[in-house]
Amino acid sequence: MLTQTEKLELFSRLHAAPEPLVLVNIWDAGSARVVAKAGAAALATGSASVGGALGFGDGEAVPLDLVLDHAARIVSAVDLPVSLDFEAGYAATEAGVAENIRHVIRSGAVGVNLEDGYPAGDGEGIRRVEDAAGRIRAARAAADGALPGFWINARTDICLRAKPEDHGAHIAEVIVRGQAYAEAGASSFFVPGLRDLSLIREVCAASRLPVNVMAGPEAAGFRALAEAGVHRISYGPFPWRTAMAALTSFATRAAQAD
Repeated sequence: MLTQTEKLELFSRLHAAPEPLVLVNIWDAGSARVVAKAGAAALATGSASVGGALGFGDGEAVPLDLVLDHAARIVSAVDLPVSLDFEAGYAATEAGVAENIRHVIRSGAVGVNLEDGYPAGDGEGIRRVEDAAGRIRAARAAADGALPGFWINARTDICLRAKPEDHGAHIAEVIVRGQAYAEAGASSFFVPGLRDLSLIREVCAASRLPVNVMAGPEAAGFRALAEAGVHRISYGPFPWRTAMAALTSFATRAAQAD
């Protein structure tokens, strides 16, 4: 079995490999084992998927203690690096984010997603870049005191919350945030919702960090994303939705059987 430090070292190397790291987002220990057995090099949870599996919604609706316990169960089920979708850090303050990052590290995870939007449903939108960077800085300081190099995938929700046809008008702000988050100590930069290859290429060219994009039904293929400069491809809620659609179909047929 790999130690947590060895898993982190592997996770870091995967982000520097010639080909993008592909993360099929999982939601529990069972799905983690399935994806690991299929040949995954590392694993990452998806907050919407975990929330759905536990009977909650997205947007930090799952109680923090349950999030951490669930993460520990996933980590213990596989011998792979696991990154936790930690949404906005489950805290209103930088000190709270720092403390929660220490809890995540104790769960055995080697990284987190940390987003700059406020939790869904509070009506606050996206944090000012200075505030979001401050939270990343606090997370980095806490992480490096417990597990140096802990992976922080800094996520901006700008494109996720804007219409695709408006993404070009927001791309300068996306780039500014990527630079600010790099300065604050992020390990990689996540821009979910961005699908236009020319804009993805622009973000990758301007980023000091490995760029993560979300694949989905309308996203470009692996090779096109790799050629655009993407280093990490994740699937967000789509594996969960696919699994639930299959379960719905199965259950519907069973209910209608004679």
